[in-house]
Amino acid sequence: MEPSTLSRQCEEIKIKVPWGHIAGKWWGTKSVRPIVGLHGWQDNAGTFDTLAPLLPDHVGFLAIDYPGHGLSSRYPDGSDYTHMKYLYVLRLIMKDQNWDKISIIGHSLSSSLGFMFSALFPDKIDMLVGFDMLKPLVRPADSLADLLSRNMEGFIIANERNIENSEPPSYTYEECLERFYKGLGESVDKDKCFHIMDRNIKPSRKNPNQYYFNRDNRLRYGFGTVGQDLCVALAHRIKTTPHLFFKAKGSPYYEDEKNYFEILDILKKTNPNFEYYNIEGKHHLHLNEPEKVIGIVNEFINRHRPPSTCS
Repeated sequence: MEPSTLSRQCEEIKIKVPWGHIAGKWWGTKSVRPIVGLHGWQDNAGTFDTLAPLLPDHVGFLAIDYPGHGLSSRYPDGSDYTHMKYLYVLRLIMKDQNWDKISIIGHSLSSSLGFMFSALFPDKIDMLVGFDMLKPLVRPADSLADLLSRNMEGFIIANERNIENSEPPSYTYEECLERFYKGLGESVDKDKCFHIMDRNIKPSRKNPNQYYFNRDNRLRYGFGTVGQDLCVALAHRIKTTPHLFFKAKGSPYYEDEKNYFEILDILKKTNPNFEYYNIEGKHHLHLNEPEKVIGIVNEFINRHRPPSTCS
């Protein structure tokens, strides 16, 4: 499959927010409201580098870095990262860009955030494509208390290091690549890792020819919890949003499977515009092998954001 002309039209952008800016990569036309690309936990806009050039030319694509990821500003000292804060970022972007609705392509965490956005603000979304995480993860109650305790200790240390502006450990580029590859459980093909990693590292101020990972370490220590009862209630609120979801066969569910299938069953029954595909591939399927999904994605976009509505 040949890349479209979008591959020659990527531009780095910044959108002002109260604590700094949201960075992004805008592919294609700016004459109409773009589809917004939302990355997974600790990733960044680079996760869509191989998919974006293959999307339809009639609508642009804006892949953003969430706060604390990639080239975007971190949240202020003392702040944590939660699902609702990420949704707040989307509402801020919509206000800044004067959009009445949003179209989303989300991977992993952001696929579940798209699910939440559709349920909470159904009149403000016209299309959702999700990759490999259908809903917010539900943690077992017997392990959640220990997790929250550990996360508090980790958050305090990470926040203090931010305040001190101390540089994290640095590595050669090759060492960074190996750590990144292994850290993702090898879910990104090694020759594709640079798309995300290069946006997540900075040159060391101390050690020439070495780099450190620049994402906000507080990201690793979340306190937000979501129960299955809430996920069920959210699923029942999604009545008509066009929703295309891909599950990668080579990727785990990251929670008790019964939670996932309960929500999948609700969406299939209650939303006539829900489409589901189980595709061979790993968690970063969209980055590793975009050719496996692009035909389905583009047909979905052409149905729900056709050229006639984007002129």
